[in-house]
Amino acid sequence: MPDDVVAARAAAEEKSLFGYPPVAPDVTMTYGDHPDQVIDFYVPRVQTGPGGPVPLVVVLHGGAWQPRYDRRHITPFADFLARRGFAVANVEYRRGAETAETGSSTAGCWPDTFDDVAAALDALPALVKEAVPQADARRTVLTGHSAGGHLALWAAARHVLPADAPWRTSGSAALRGVVALAPIADFEVAGKLNVCGGAARQLLGGEAQFEERRPYADPTLLLPTGVATTLVQGRTDVVVPQAVAEAYADAAAKAGEVVGLTLLEDVGHFPLIDPAADACAVVAEEIAQLAW
Repeated sequence: MPDDVVAARAAAEEKSLFGYPPVAPDVTMTYGDHPDQVIDFYVPRVQTGPGGPVPLVVVLHGGAWQPRYDRRHITPFADFLARRGFAVANVEYRRGAETAETGSSTAGCWPDTFDDVAAALDALPALVKEAVPQADARRTVLTGHSAGGHLALWAAARHVLPADAPWRTSGSAALRGVVALAPIADFEVAGKLNVCGGAARQLLGGEAQFEERRPYADPTLLLPTGVATTLVQGRTDVVVPQAVAEAYADAAAKAGEVVGLTLLEDVGHFPLIDPAADACAVVAEEIAQLAW
C-alpha cells in the first residue's frame, strides 16, 4: 500500500476515535491524593454471561505517557465493553509534564507513572466491592492500548520485577489474563523505530538512565510471567508498528512462554479502541475468551 494512502488512512482512524465525546462513568473513586489518581467505573449494561457476578476489565489508556492524553479518549471504549456485559475500571495515572513556554511535553514521569499503576491495581479489589458490587474481581482481565498496553504488560509482571523494585509483589497478580493492544512492548525495538518520538526513553528519564532503569520497566525483560497474554495488533499501524509486538512475542517464546498474537489486516493503531470499528469487536472477543 502506498505511503500516502497509509498516512491518510491513519489520519482518518485517529480523527474517528478522537471525534467521540467522552462517556461519563457511573462512579469515580480515588486511589491516592493526586488529581490523576482516580479510577472511573462503568457498570455492565447487559447480562451476557451465565448469570451471577460479571468479569472486570481494567483499562489503561495510551497516549505515549504524555499529559495531553488522559483517560477521556478511551471512555467510549470503556462504555463499549460495559455494553458487552463487562464491569469496567478505567484507570488514570500521572503522565509527563507540559512546558507552557514551548507547548512541548515529556513522556511519563519516573517513578510516578509506575507508582500510580501499581497503587491503582493494589487498591482495585476494595474499590470494586464498593463501586461495582456485581463484578467478580477474581475474573479480572487487564487491557491497555499503546503506552497503556505497555503498562498492562508491566503490571501483570510485577512479581518478576528485580528484587529491589518497589513495585514487586510476592506472587503473580490475580488475573485471568492480559489483552495488550498495539503495546509499546519492547523498548529496544521501539527505540530503533523511534516510536512516538522516543517516548520510551523519556519515560525512563532520558538516555542517561535508560539502560539502568530498563530492567524495571521493559516488558521483554520481565518474561516469563505465567499470566495468559494476548497481543492484538493492526498490520498497518504506523504509530506502534507490528514489529514491536512481534519482538515481545518472540522474547516470550525464547523464555518458554506462549503469547497469543492476533494480527488484523488493514487495521491501524486507533481502530482497536474505536467502538465503530470491526477491530474493536475482535478486541472484546479476545477479552471475553479470557474473562468467561
